[in-house]
Amino acid sequence: QVQLVESGGGLVPAGGSLRLSCSASAPTFSAYVMGWFRQAPGKERTIVAAISGSGDATYYVDAVEGRFVISRDNAKNTMYLQMNSLEPEDTGVYYCAGDRTTGGRLGASQFHAWGQGTQVTVSS
Repeated sequence: QVQLVESGGGLVPAGGSLRLSCSASAPTFSAYVMGWFRQAPGKERTIVAAISGSGDATYYVDAVEGRFVISRDNAKNTMYLQMNSLEPEDTGVYYCAGDRTTGGRLGASQFHAWGQGTQVTVSS
């Protein structure tokens, strides 16, 4: 099973930017659908963005469309999330997740490899 490690979280003022990274151990990283999830205090873990194995297809929830960009570098076994125009509502623990197939569904239960999470806090 692939092992995932996130980095890049921190505290930023509203309107600021952060870039999250997710490093994967799997030599077949390009075979994995990857996603970024966010969990705010007292709330469920929900998808923020996802990307296909090749990187050709991406998905964003409406709340981050136009502000966040998901990408991957399969040669480096790394996925990224560039977060711009951050809002206090973006605050939470961000997890990267992966799976060889999700059946086209992007709920947390579809992903079986998870990182430990990185905290993102946006101050107002």
